[in-house]
Amino acid sequence: MTGSAAGRAVGPLLALPGHLRRRLAGALDAGLLVAPYSAAAVRSAVGSHDGAGAVADALEAWRRLGVSGIAAAEWLRSLDDIAASVPVPDFVWSGPEVPGLHARDTRRVFEELIGSATRSIWVSSFAYFNGPRAFETLARRMDTVPGLRVRLLLNVERRRGDTTAADQLVRRFADSFWNADWPGTARPAVYYDPRALDADGPSGVLHAKAVVSDEHAVFVTSANLTEAAFERNIETGLLLRDRTLAATVVGHFRGLIDRGLLRPLPAA
Repeated sequence: MTGSAAGRAVGPLLALPGHLRRRLAGALDAGLLVAPYSAAAVRSAVGSHDGAGAVADALEAWRRLGVSGIAAAEWLRSLDDIAASVPVPDFVWSGPEVPGLHARDTRRVFEELIGSATRSIWVSSFAYFNGPRAFETLARRMDTVPGLRVRLLLNVERRRGDTTAADQLVRRFADSFWNADWPGTARPAVYYDPRALDADGPSGVLHAKAVVSDEHAVFVTSANLTEAAFERNIETGLLLRDRTLAATVVGHFRGLIDRGLLRPLPAA
């Protein structure tokens, strides 16, 4: 049995729910499950389980490598510790609640990430409505926490049939954003995708909806920054606290900015 084969044998054991993995380890420790391992013996040890045959094969693979039942139990506990250390995403939801199912609320997650940030916030949204309301929490946090760096990625669109020059559309959007939509004293860096302003191009290409807080927590959602998306629409998202993923998302956004694919919105 090669090392790679032993590694493949870990798969069925990792796929076990944590409580069944712990039950299996206890049975091996207590001598209730002994070699040669069989699907029937595994079912007897952990209860009915569709993958009992694969689990038995995995234990047999370990046995052929000289791994005793007690050693296998320790391996299983190690797998349990590893699985417990892997970040698990929270499911985030907007719209009617489903009885018996748990999901975090989109608005609360958004406000929690903004309200806890101390160093940096990235927010990308295709659309927003009622700027003072949409950006209220973000603007207040910026005014409260000196040094907090905020970057907004927003879509500046050309409406169908509008023949206005691209630079004028950007100027119009900037004047409206800074004078009417942004409610704070401190100001974020705002970026847009110029492809949306091509007369023959698509009207909207910056569709990403995401928040990255302190390059630690990442929230990816279908919801725009609108009351409808937060309160009425059926929207789904995932919240994960993982620095590697956060760095990847931020690095991608920074790369787009550095390459000039996302351009800074002019000041007021």
